[in-house]
Parts: sequence; structure tokens; C-alpha cells
Amino acid sequence: MLSSSEPMVSSPDQTSRDQAVTSQVRAYYGEVLSSSADLRTSACCDATAVPGELKPLLARIHPEVLTRYYGCGLVVPPLLEGLRVLDLGCGTGRDVYLLAQLVGRGGEVVGVDMTAEQLAVARAHQAFHAEQFGFANVRFLEGRIEALGELDLEPASFDVVISNCVVNLSTDKQAVLEGVHWLLRPGGEFYFADVYADRRVPEHLRHDPVLYGECLGGALYWNDFLRVARRAGFPDPRLVEDRPLEITDPELAGRIGELGFHSATYRLFRIADLEDACEDHGQAVIYRGSIPGHPHRFPFDKHHRLEAGRVFPVCGNTFRMLAESRLASHFDFIGDFSRHYGLFPGCGGALPFSPRRAGEEPGTGGLEAGSCC
Repeated sequence: MLSSSEPMVSSPDQTSRDQAVTSQVRAYYGEVLSSSADLRTSACCDATAVPGELKPLLARIHPEVLTRYYGCGLVVPPLLEGLRVLDLGCGTGRDVYLLAQLVGRGGEVVGVDMTAEQLAVARAHQAFHAEQFGFANVRFLEGRIEALGELDLEPASFDVVISNCVVNLSTDKQAVLEGVHWLLRPGGEFYFADVYADRRVPEHLRHDPVLYGECLGGALYWNDFLRVARRAGFPDPRLVEDRPLEITDPELAGRIGELGFHSATYRLFRIADLEDACEDHGQAVIYRGSIPGHPHRFPFDKHHRLEAGRVFPVCGNTFRMLAESRLASHFDFIGDFSRHYGLFPGCGGALPFSPRRAGEEPGTGGLEAGSCC
């Protein structure tokens, strides 16, 4: 049992369908695709999402690893030095080898993937990267991300878990998130990019092998994702950034119709006392401006872009996420939980993703800093 959540029981027919989809995905990524150029949409691959400061690190990664990369964004949270990080659906290891440089000699990065052909590429270049970096701090495990408890991994042993456009390919997303919760240390974080739909994907599209392999058929309706996360022990998922996906392949666009898709990055914290809403306890934080790369403003999530030196009112959940995680030393904290003033305004159930407007900072959706929600 990976969490206290009630396990979801599948019927024999559903199990058979799930196994068929898993086999299709394994074949799509292991046999059909030979490079990222073979993808028919941009859902699983966005080379424009690489920040400039990380490009020198990518330049040290073996070309074959880069060529067979299929992620939907670069998933790199700050403050990773010395940490233990798990990459779900690591493929040929691009993100593993990038993160290996960020955690450094004192950290470790473990990659998990179910596709033997992808892992063979990742493992073939371990010695190359150890020589490039001056240390060896990665390992790769073959397995399904729905069955993390079956792998050689200790519970509560990871500081950060990442995933790059992989959860949508899983046929049991509840099991994935429960496994992540089980593996994270208290205060640890699941920081991941994935694809979400603006409504539930119809049954006939969910079992289309090409749409599934292109990260669209298996995409969760965004509100269903929030429900799955809460059942897995993450009561308050935080949207960091998002971008709308344009389906440029005419045939696939015709099949999809009016369905809308977004690539989005979320952060989920394993913190015991988080509530399922933004409750106001009269608290505030002050960002010290000390997180590398963010001297003036720290984009904690889409609603919290914390200006250095400014007193920023926050809800109890945000207070705990900052105070009980690896981010704590970069903030000053004002207040406690002795009083309660009700909900922060604006914590509703509207679609969280926003279209990007000309000149707007990616992922902000036009929201201004200055309140919790």
C-alpha cells in the first residue's frame, strides 16, 4: 500500500485495455520513433523551453541522447545541489544527465523508464557523461511508473521527483501519484510538466494509438488531475506555468475537433498539514532574493511571483510549502496559525490555464503579484 488512499480496482476488461495501451506506448517510443523529428505534434517536444543558463549543460550531453528526447518542456526546479532526484519516464536520459550536473557530486539522480530501447541508449553513455562531469552520480532502472513500489527504491528517500510529459502516457495516473508520494521525503516536491485537456477526452480518442503516443489521447481533464492529486495525498497542486498546444498535423487536428490541450508544469509538495483550500491565517513571507537566478523576483507558482524584500500576504498552504521545504532558508516568515480569517478571495474552479498574449512573460497568464490567489 503506497498511501492511505483507497486503491482503485480495475475490471478485467479495463486491465486488458490498459495492458494493450501500455504495449502500444512501449512500441511507439521503442520502435516507431527513431528521433524527435518523427513526432507528429509539438505536445511531447518543445525545444524553445530551454532557459539560456541551462544550454551549456545540455551541450555536454551526448548527441544521441539529445536526438531521442521526447519531453514537453524542461523540468528543472531550483536549489538542487546535493539532493536526491528521481526522473519518471527518463527515456534516453537527457534530463537525468542535465540534473546530474545540477545536483553535483554530492547528489544522485535516478531515472526510471519502461522502454528497454530508450534505456539502452541512456546506459550506453554513462561512462561518457561521468568523464564529462568528473563524477558518476546517475543510475537507470527499468520499470513502470505505475509500480514504483516494485523497484529498488526506498520509501521517503527522494527530495525531488520530476517527470517530463510522461504521466499522460500512464494508464493508472492515480497509482503514479501515490507512488511519488510514497517515495518523497516530508517536505519533498513533485515538479513535473505534462499535457492536460480542457474537457474529458472521449473514449474513442483515448485508445487511439497515435494520439496516445503523441501525449494527447491519455491527457487528463485538468480538473480530474486535481482530484487525482488530492486523493494521492497532494491537497493543493500549484500551477507554475502553461502554454496552449497547437495541433498542426491536419489529420490529427480533424480527429480532435474542439478539444483544447495545454502543456503545464505543476508542483506538488508532500507536506502533512496542507489543506484543500487557501485559508487565510493573516500570514506573510518576505523573499530574501537569494535563490540563484532569481535576485529580484521568485516565481514560486503562477499566482505567487514573490518580489525580493516585499511583504507578501500568503495563505496557510503557501506558508507551509515555503517554510517546510528546501526553500525555507530563502524566506522570512511572518505570523502563525493561531488565527483564521476565512478563505482568500478568488480561489475558484475556473480553467487555470491562460492564452499567452504578445509581450507577456511565459507562464504568467497576466496575473500580478501581491496576494495569495
